[in-house]
Amino acid sequence: MAKWSAVIIGFILTIIVKSFFAPYEFVGLLIIGFITGYIAKSGALGGLWNAALAGSFGTIVCAILFILVATLGGSFFGIFGGLTGFTISGVGSLFEIIQSLIYYAIVMGITGAFGGAIASKNKSREK
Repeated sequence: MAKWSAVIIGFILTIIVKSFFAPYEFVGLLIIGFITGYIAKSGALGGLWNAALAGSFGTIVCAILFILVATLGGSFFGIFGGLTGFTISGVGSLFEIIQSLIYYAIVMGITGAFGGAIASKNKSREK
């Protein structure tokens, strides 16, 4: 089961990394996946699930932001803006979005599993 507080925090951090720290995206995703898994505190499998879910939501929202920029912002810049530009790049962008969705889920899921395992180990020590 997803712990939505951890997923939302990971989702917000994913969007921040994708938007502002693109050159350091891989390292940022590793750190965010670990943080999301640690916050979930539901073992390795729970950490994997929550981090992968946060990465997937982040990818979807970044894709929607790209579509909005391509359709609304591009229409002010000439022929390749607006719906024409989006239609031309639509098929290629769809494959790129699917690739990003898988990439984010795998990278964040692996480190989320480590974070969840460490958190559950610390949780069992506290008892």
